[in-house]
Amino acid sequence: MRIFLSAGEPSGDLHAANLIHSLRRRLPQAEFVGFGGDRMEKAGATLLYPLVTLAVMWFGRVLLNIHKFFRLLYVADQYFLKEKPDAVILIDYPGFHWWVARRAKARGIPVFYYVPPQLWAWAGWRVKKVRKFVDHVLCSLPFEPAWYQARGVPDAVYIGHPYFDELTERTLDPAFIQDEEAKATPLVAILPGSRTQELVRNLPIMLRAAAKLAAVRPDARFAVACLHEKHQELAREILAQEKLELPLVIHAARTPELIRLADVAWAVSGSVGLELMVEALPSVVLYKIRPFDLWVARKFIKSKFISLVNLLADAEVMPEYLTAQDVSGDLAKWAESWLSDPAKREQAVSALEALRDRVAVPGASDRAADRIVHALDAARPQDANAIRGTHGTKRIHRGHASR
Repeated sequence: MRIFLSAGEPSGDLHAANLIHSLRRRLPQAEFVGFGGDRMEKAGATLLYPLVTLAVMWFGRVLLNIHKFFRLLYVADQYFLKEKPDAVILIDYPGFHWWVARRAKARGIPVFYYVPPQLWAWAGWRVKKVRKFVDHVLCSLPFEPAWYQARGVPDAVYIGHPYFDELTERTLDPAFIQDEEAKATPLVAILPGSRTQELVRNLPIMLRAAAKLAAVRPDARFAVACLHEKHQELAREILAQEKLELPLVIHAARTPELIRLADVAWAVSGSVGLELMVEALPSVVLYKIRPFDLWVARKFIKSKFISLVNLLADAEVMPEYLTAQDVSGDLAKWAESWLSDPAKREQAVSALEALRDRVAVPGASDRAADRIVHALDAARPQDANAIRGTHGTKRIHRGHASR
């Protein structure tokens, strides 16, 4: 059996890798091929192109790379034609993936959309593409199946968010945590995003917020969590441009440790919010975009919130800002209130703990793999392999590190 997967962002690469592990336990002879990143490759997939390196967003950025996307679409279509994989699995990354789904469908290959894009929030009209080109929608949010089914997509099921799978298996560096805990002063974690574009737009506001907070809380210290060393170097350049003197360290590949250690956080909207929720860490969510982009976005966004955590809670348990303005003062005020008022901090922690206990259920990768194998078995009964065993679920219960 041959399965094609495509992931265009670091988070999607992670989800694809975990799904490959789950599928391999059920289909040990399967071959995995596609577009993705290092995690997919380490999970045993053969990469036709490192699509994660093209993690771009907004119309202008896409246009600058349109020739690359056309070339990759041709590569995918030729692979579908010559190799005829048994399934195509797409992970988030709308836009390009609609075209991949179209070509797979034209070649008679079943299409699974795993962690589908949030069409209900900003692009409801695109559900017609799901109806036309996608056979199975594996939803990560509990309210999504009903939304899809009401719009003519019957095979949409809730399997949970795969990010919780990764959190249950993550190991932290105890030596790093011990060294940081010994400093015994309040720590603010700054999480400027996994895309270069996000870091460039959001980190300057976060650094200015750090300067404002330091003015009223000179005991606070700050740590920037970068995805990798290239982002770490870029963050240092941005800090130099801002010309700020701060008790601040810029780390690469230390996000889990810094979230565990922090007293409060400022984070760019994305899946990292789920990790902040699991750790019950009071956080402010920021997403800075250009004024024109914000004007366009306001015309399309249909959801009340931009943060996954707030969407799951259906309430603003994490203050959030989708903005074209410098809101560094707001970020500083939220952090100062949590650091200086134990009652306010406990209120924020309790809301996150309650939400975590309700929704943080790992096992999405296994449930998705079961669904995929079942669908493939139903389509090819003569070659069916019985799904091996059942996979229970457990809830994540992780208390925040004691101070």
